[in-house]
Order: sequence, then C-alpha cells, then structure tokens
Amino acid sequence: MSLITLTTDFGTKDHFVGAVKGAIYSELPDAKIVDITHEISPFNITETAYILKNAYKSFPEKTIHVIGVDSELSVDNKHIALELDNHYFICPDNGLISMIASEIKPTKIVEINIHDRIESSFPVLDVFVQVASHISRGGSLSVIGREVDTYKNIVEIKPKVNEQQTIIAGGVIYIDNYGNVITNISKKQFNAIGKGRDYKVTARRYTFSKIYNRYNEIVDFSVTDKQQYDGEKLAIFNSAGFLEIAIYRSNLETVGGASTLLGLEYRDTITVEFENPIKPEFTPIN
Repeated sequence: MSLITLTTDFGTKDHFVGAVKGAIYSELPDAKIVDITHEISPFNITETAYILKNAYKSFPEKTIHVIGVDSELSVDNKHIALELDNHYFICPDNGLISMIASEIKPTKIVEINIHDRIESSFPVLDVFVQVASHISRGGSLSVIGREVDTYKNIVEIKPKVNEQQTIIAGGVIYIDNYGNVITNISKKQFNAIGKGRDYKVTARRYTFSKIYNRYNEIVDFSVTDKQQYDGEKLAIFNSAGFLEIAIYRSNLETVGGASTLLGLEYRDTITVEFENPIKPEFTPIN
C-alpha cells in the first residue's frame, strides 16, 4: 500500500483537492492519502517549507510527498522529484527544498521531463500524480527525469549574523493558527552564536529578555488565579526548534495572538542582540 501526502495552497472550497485524490485512487486503488494541509497562504513557499519540514519526519520511510504550491510550470519554475532522508518529494523547483534540505542533502534529484507526454494546465493533477504513481510502483526516478545536482535556493530564509557575532537578524516565516509568530532563527543557531551570553529579543517595539522552552513556563502555578497569565507575551523555542513570539493561551477571537497584538506580519524583522562581543581566544607563544 502506497502512502502519499498532499501539501497545497488549494484550500478546500474548490474541486482541486478532490480531483487530485481521485486521480491518485484511479492509478493506485489501494493508496493511503494523508492531507498535511491545503491551507498554505497562496504561493507562500517559505510557509510551505516550514510546515513540510516539520511534518514529513513523522511519516514512515518511503512516503511520497506531493507538494502543490506555486506549481505552474515555467522556465523559471521547473518540476523536480527527489529522494531525501528516505522520503520522496515531488514539487516545483521554487526554493522550498532549500529549507527542507538545509541539514540533510537529497540522495538523488531529477528534473521531471514527462510533460511532453501529458497535456496539462493542472500539473499537480496530471504530472505529479503520474510521478507519484510511478515511484509507488517501484519505478526509478531516472525514468521520469534527468538527474540534476542543484535546486533553487531561497536566500531570505537564512538569518544574518553581523561580523562581531552580536546580532542575529531573522524574520517571520510563518504565523500559525493561534496567531503565534515563528521566525527563521533556530535554537541551534542561537546557542552557537550566543555561547551563553545575555541577550534581548526585539520584535517591533517589544523586547524579551528570556526565551522559554514551554508556553506554561510563564505561569506561577502557586497562585490561585492562573487566568491572569492569559494574553501574556513571551518568546519561546517551539517544538520545531525555532524562535517564536507568542501569546500565552492565545485565541484570535478573544485575547488575540502575537500577530495581531504586536502587529507582526510575514517577513517582519526579529532580532536577537547579545550583550558582549566574543573575545578572540588567546594562544600563548612558546
């Protein structure tokens, strides 16, 4: 039985998702299809990469991931299929793989070249489904494309560090269902640059001097009225290992979320500033 995931910006109002699933079942009646999400912001490549990177690892090896975001074929937006971390990905070469593959490099990448055999204005339905079916049947990637060794890179998803190693300048890459704001600054990078120094996190006019590891670390559980903490602002390293600006027990319908209360939007700058420059190590001369 084939396990195929779908990640798109199609939404659920239109026929697109149903048509793709129908096409998969027509090719693979025993397939198992899992929707990761169809609510990606339209054409948002960074958001797609963030969600998929944090979801795919929970699936069994050899799962096939079909990605339909900004997928219209063009000279600048070719289609690729690749094997990475014992998973298969079928997607446009629009930069999203550069975030997914930031730590684990693909084993094999091919540029899909079966378009001349398939007339289509809906490549996820016609081309990506055919590629997924081919892989599911045990077919080689080389049959559906020519091997390549590069993919498009998204520069904007990488935080910048100044020469003095005192500032990490990152940005907002995703706003979740609770209105929490996720940045591209990882805990790994924070620790590597910070080396235990004091710091402050700045998001617009708000600053944070502590980063939590759990949302409820902000709560003093000895007090009777714990609801007083609802709506408190905090910085946290989330479960994916990225710096997040959040509101405790946020609800966009009641207390609000970090995105609304702090006025933070996609691509806004978030900085971490460390107090003291790192002194160069002194090596005595014998």
